[in-house]
Amino acid sequence: MTDVFIEYDMELQELSTPGKACVNNTIVWTNDSLNHNTTNGTRCGFLDIESEMVNFASYYAGIAVGVLVTGYFQICFWVIAAARQIQKMRKFYFRSIMRMEIGWFDCNSVGELNTRFSDDVNKVNDAIADQMGIFIQRMTTSIFGFLMGFYQGWKLTLVIISVSPLIGIGAAIIGLSVSRFTDYELRAYAKAGSVADEVISSIRTVAAFGGERKEVERYEKNLVFAQRWGIRKGIVMGFFTGFMWCLIFLCYALAFWYGSKLVLDDEEYTPGVLVQIFLSVIVGALNLGNASSCLEAFAAGRAAAASIFETIDRKPLIDCMSEDGYKLDRIKGEIEFHNVTFHYPSRPEVKILNKLNTVIKSGEVTAVVGSSGAGKSTALQLIQRFYDPTEGMVTLDGHDIRSLNIQWLRAQIGIVEQEPVLFSTTIAENIRYGRKDATMEDIVRAAKEANAYNFIMDLPQQFDTLVGEGGGQMSGGQKQRIAIARALVRNPKILLLDMATSALDNESEAMVQEALSKDKNIPVEEEIEPAPVRRILKLNAREWPYMLVGSVGAAVNGTVTPMYAFLFSQILGGYAFAKSGELLTKRLRKLGFRAMLGQDIGWFDDLRNSPGALTTRLATDASQVQGATGSQIGMMVNAFTNIAVAMIIAFFFSWKLSLVIVCFFPFLALSGAIQTRMLMGFATHDKESLEVAGQITNEALSNIRTVAGIGKEKQFIEAFEAELEKPYKTALRKANIYGLCFGFSQCIVFVANSASYRYGGYLIPNEGLHFSYVFRVISSVVLSATALGRASSYTPSYAKAKISAARFFQLLDRRPAINVYSSTGERWDNFRGQIDFVDCKFTYPSRPDVQVLNGLSVSVGPGKTLAFVGSSGCGKSTSVQLLERFYDPDQGKVMIDGHDSKNVNIQFLRSNIGIVSQEPVLFACSIMDNIKYGDNTKEIPKEKVIEAAKQAQLHDFVMSLPEKYETNVGSQGSQLSRGEKQRIAIARAIVRDPKILLLDEATSALDTESEKVR
Repeated sequence: MTDVFIEYDMELQELSTPGKACVNNTIVWTNDSLNHNTTNGTRCGFLDIESEMVNFASYYAGIAVGVLVTGYFQICFWVIAAARQIQKMRKFYFRSIMRMEIGWFDCNSVGELNTRFSDDVNKVNDAIADQMGIFIQRMTTSIFGFLMGFYQGWKLTLVIISVSPLIGIGAAIIGLSVSRFTDYELRAYAKAGSVADEVISSIRTVAAFGGERKEVERYEKNLVFAQRWGIRKGIVMGFFTGFMWCLIFLCYALAFWYGSKLVLDDEEYTPGVLVQIFLSVIVGALNLGNASSCLEAFAAGRAAAASIFETIDRKPLIDCMSEDGYKLDRIKGEIEFHNVTFHYPSRPEVKILNKLNTVIKSGEVTAVVGSSGAGKSTALQLIQRFYDPTEGMVTLDGHDIRSLNIQWLRAQIGIVEQEPVLFSTTIAENIRYGRKDATMEDIVRAAKEANAYNFIMDLPQQFDTLVGEGGGQMSGGQKQRIAIARALVRNPKILLLDMATSALDNESEAMVQEALSKDKNIPVEEEIEPAPVRRILKLNAREWPYMLVGSVGAAVNGTVTPMYAFLFSQILGGYAFAKSGELLTKRLRKLGFRAMLGQDIGWFDDLRNSPGALTTRLATDASQVQGATGSQIGMMVNAFTNIAVAMIIAFFFSWKLSLVIVCFFPFLALSGAIQTRMLMGFATHDKESLEVAGQITNEALSNIRTVAGIGKEKQFIEAFEAELEKPYKTALRKANIYGLCFGFSQCIVFVANSASYRYGGYLIPNEGLHFSYVFRVISSVVLSATALGRASSYTPSYAKAKISAARFFQLLDRRPAINVYSSTGERWDNFRGQIDFVDCKFTYPSRPDVQVLNGLSVSVGPGKTLAFVGSSGCGKSTSVQLLERFYDPDQGKVMIDGHDSKNVNIQFLRSNIGIVSQEPVLFACSIMDNIKYGDNTKEIPKEKVIEAAKQAQLHDFVMSLPEKYETNVGSQGSQLSRGEKQRIAIARAIVRDPKILLLDEATSALDTESEKVR
């Protein structure tokens, strides 16, 4: 094309000389004075510049059609491929986790696993979806650009790309570094997710002890570590980007120097060939540089995938889904412990069972009796083969249970645990978990035998009543009766009762014991809207200095400054935007977590706000908001600055031709708007489905012992995979929309080029526009096309960011009915503790049709003890929750020292109340820290902790442990027996030194001697 322009320009120059004319396609001298002609010999009149430009325009139009089709297939197929891969990854990951032995869960936090399900898998998705297609596109463009350069002139091309090995070495080093930093970052976020899951699951305990601020600080500590690694990653990427672009500009310098030498001195190339080589190589280099932006996503995806595949590839020590092992034709049910020694994998230094030898004969009821922590529950877990003995063996009818098929073994066993677990479904479905093929008649019969039928029939929806997250809508006694019915409907050969009637009243216990006596059982007893981007940026206001500096760096990049300034701008921009984005992510997670802990308890009763859904929201939404800020702003500023400068240059040389190009911009904007709107709709549906999937994983993993005990791993896997179908189908529809919009945006660039050539061809002969001006305008458009491609590739991230931000702001803007952070309300110095319930009526927000309290009026004076006695589900625990002001009564008042509790400062009220719940909740930290949790307003000295432990009959047990008070209790106290947990909870209440002490069946899990703590 350049040679055409030059030839045309030379012809014009020849003909513009006075005395020259084109006669019969030949330039001749004309001498009017001598009245004769002299022939020049130069041919003329053959070059029709407008026709030549039309040809070029038609080529670009054809390319535009091809780009539309290939762009669609590129994005569509890669998004579909990514959706399939991610769906498979999620399935295999969950299946692998559900296959793991219980000991593995003792060493791996459920909260961390749930965070990896959302955060880590999303990073893998980002790496293999559209980013992979865009990376291949840019690398292919780069390779073909270099190949075209070699074809046109290998000497110049070889000189230009001589520095490319340095780029490859730098990319390899950076890939490893970013991968390592991302791994550290994800681990920190996983720990933060574990804290969030633990706290949200225990929100009543956190609220009762005023631990909201303390938990926010604990959560933030992990975010700070993640932030540090994220910033380091940004600095490294900024340095590499600057380094790479410096090398690219060095290539340009070599091209200008050596190219001019080859044209002027050696005369090996024509100017047209030189321009072809230069444009081919420069487009290749630009795309190589732009491809580097994908490397960060690849490195992050690689690091995230490593931990996921490590779990997928692990072979469980006890595979609950294995088909291996014997299945006995007949089972008598004789169980024998042969010299069994055992310690938990997470605490190998603490021996739980030591040379246990005992026989449990068929057809008999055998009670395992002992003090708290003696190993009673451990023995039952060995029977179920949750663990294998360290030494010795457990046999069933003379067969080592390790040789039996594990699914068959657990199918012969029914279990009712000391802390009954219900799943977030109906009462009928919870009972049916005991036996998949149970009919409604079987369920009703089991409910009657468990003395649950009457209270179930009193509910408006009866057996279709939802029990809430973890059975939260049921009282302790109701939960235990449903769990017993679940065991009875199973009709097991062996029935294990781990303090199964501890939460029942005497009448219910007698009826249930009669029903249970029909089965062979082994009881354990002790005596018993889319958010506006401006608001996102406003939230990022503190980081505007960083963002401003980063924007300057990006703008400098866009305007192509000298090499050293460019390197500096890239490093500065990388650091500034990384810090801005990481600080915003940290702030969003912290604000979101703080806002969650500030909600009233009724908000958590909503199934949409289950721990699994909320931790998923924290993990994904905050990071996706970065799609509208942080490094994305730098990339957008870079791209739009590039486009703006290119258009300024174009308008300077020909405003008419530039105006034609600008006419195509609205089509790009329309494409982006349609794409954003469609993707936002898809993102909303995806989030809803993935939150439900998060609820399933959280429920299954948090209650893994119950799930394993009733053999329902496959059922949870099926439910999880069913939820994954929804986002997968959405991804297929999204792929088509995204592919069409991407292909269209790429097509428009070439259509604009085609129009430029056609109109430029008109302007040159008809309006005298110099060909060099046309060339400069078109070159500006061609080189800014890559910037348009970069800008359009950010649309999916932008769409996700808007939806995530809207959900965050919806949470932050919500004003809870009971605001724990409020500083308003009444306080008084002489808190006496006079309590009066005045005609209180109450229904739970999630069950407004069930009247729990109906006109309760009762008083208790300071220093007095009042016992609430009644059948299970009559409202005893509800009264305690009203006193804590977890809820407010629908009618009536709760008076404290003559003050309506609604008018009392919530922090002041709860600071004067201590509570020990019927299902004690501990946190995954040391025994010392759990006891100190009783008073979060000050630092508790160790002496006071020890004194409280002694009063709770806990000190001797703690001192018998290798790490004593520094012993970690595990997730939700999983490393301790219920009796040990309850004594720690009592010590926690004692250290609070409250004016009002609430005991909700506080000693139900303690032996007779320990119960003297009362």
